[in-house]
Amino acid sequence: MRLIPAIACLAVMAVGASWAQGQAASAKPGAAEKSAVGKQAQEKQVEKGAAKAAALKALLPDAFAGWIATGPAKKLTDPAEADSANAAALKEYDFDEGATADYKRSGETLSLRLLRFHDASGAYGAYSFYRHNGWPKEDIGTGATSDHNRVLFWVGDTLVDANFSRIGPMSGSELRELASQIPVPDGARALAPPVTANLPKPQLDGQTTHYALGPAGYVGAGGVLPPDLVGFDRGAEAVTANYTLRSGLATLTIIDYPTPQMAMAQEPKIRAYLKAAGQAQPVWPKPLQDSDTASLEVKRSGPLVAIVSGDAVPEESQKLLATVHFESDLTSIPQPTESEVAKTSQLLLGIVSLVIIGGIAALLLGFFLGGGRALWRVAHGKPASTVYDEEFIRIDLRDNGSEAGTLVGGAHPKG
Repeated sequence: MRLIPAIACLAVMAVGASWAQGQAASAKPGAAEKSAVGKQAQEKQVEKGAAKAAALKALLPDAFAGWIATGPAKKLTDPAEADSANAAALKEYDFDEGATADYKRSGETLSLRLLRFHDASGAYGAYSFYRHNGWPKEDIGTGATSDHNRVLFWVGDTLVDANFSRIGPMSGSELRELASQIPVPDGARALAPPVTANLPKPQLDGQTTHYALGPAGYVGAGGVLPPDLVGFDRGAEAVTANYTLRSGLATLTIIDYPTPQMAMAQEPKIRAYLKAAGQAQPVWPKPLQDSDTASLEVKRSGPLVAIVSGDAVPEESQKLLATVHFESDLTSIPQPTESEVAKTSQLLLGIVSLVIIGGIAALLLGFFLGGGRALWRVAHGKPASTVYDEEFIRIDLRDNGSEAGTLVGGAHPKG
């Protein structure tokens, strides 16, 4: 009998030792587990490298239209890598990533530089920054221009700068094939800068439009005002364009501020700066120095401040300025299809309707049943109503088998 407690004690000790070993094994992974963890880390690194390679291929293809890449594409992750001289402007346009690659075909060469931005506004702004006035328009992507062997175009949130060793008659179609392979973003990221829609269309030279989100891009594209006066640090955006008027060339600058109050506060400062002329501080930029001071005009419309400069006569400058008008594009916010008040009113209306329908049904049922019975009584020679029927009470009383009496019509039987 003493063996049973001893055996139970040994079993408990064995279970405890096994549990302790399991805890130690889980706390300190063995060599096999360490090897498995290291292998997983290596696999993740390989997958990460493959993802980077796939991203590069997504930016620039290995081949298109007969052009074959001479080597792997070079990834651009910093604005300074994309364009060291204009890194500040690319940063203002919200540069995300890019790539460069060289191609060959039949002894000819092609260098591509692709820059991708956060949205279409950044891509268009960079395109307008690099495009010089006077460059001809090309039919590639959303917008394109060329300068000898260089072609610049943008699609969605992507800007492509192509440099050919020799421009051929099919160069445009080749780049259109490349443009068709570039993905286009969805939603708000695919929208062009809204401020450009405020540029009057008549007499506009579209190839002179420049969109700026910061001082570097504004000055680099030949902005009319000092960048500090524009107010980029307060979220302003600016667009400039040339207009060919009858009396001369005019430059229209439209500054879009986040609120009308900010535009209202900035307009007097800009007007005073233009009136100061030679005494202005800072000194007028060259575009203002080359303008006819009599043609300088300023106007505010909502959050927009418009400035006309150039050589046009004052009458035409004022007419051009009058065509700038801000129109708010309000978008209705979808409301719930049914509110709580509407649900309650519908419930009450349903109850009232049900009561009315029930009452009408009761009246119709009573009319048909009561009327049918009245017709039946009339057909059998009785009054239509039972009011005139003689009421009677009959009582049968039986006592030991004898008839006690009968009460008919309220009369007592005789005993």
